[in-house]
Amino acid sequence: QVQLAESGGGLVQTGSSLSVSCAASGRSISTYTMGWFRQAPGKEREFVGYNSKIGGITKLSDSVKGRFTISRDNAKNTVYLQMNALKPEDTAGYYCAASNIVLNAVRREDYAYWGQGTQVTVSS
Repeated sequence: QVQLAESGGGLVQTGSSLSVSCAASGRSISTYTMGWFRQAPGKEREFVGYNSKIGGITKLSDSVKGRFTISRDNAKNTVYLQMNALKPEDTAGYYCAASNIVLNAVRREDYAYWGQGTQVTVSS
């Protein structure tokens, strides 16, 4: 089984960029589709995007498409979420997760392994 640990969150201003990382241990991320979710206070955890274990195919939610990108470095066993043009509504805890599903892993229940999350706060 894989263990996941996010890092890189922080407080930034509207319009800024921020990159958060998810370092894996215990098993190679090359065997998983890696996803990112976020959860704002009082709201449900929502899908942000994933990077498939096959061909690195990436899917992003409509709310972040064109601003966020997901990439992976299998040699470093790390997944990255690059966030650009940040908005106050992007403020949330950001969680990475690992799934055995190849494509269309957009639901929380599609993911078996989760990190503890990293907080991103965007000030207006």
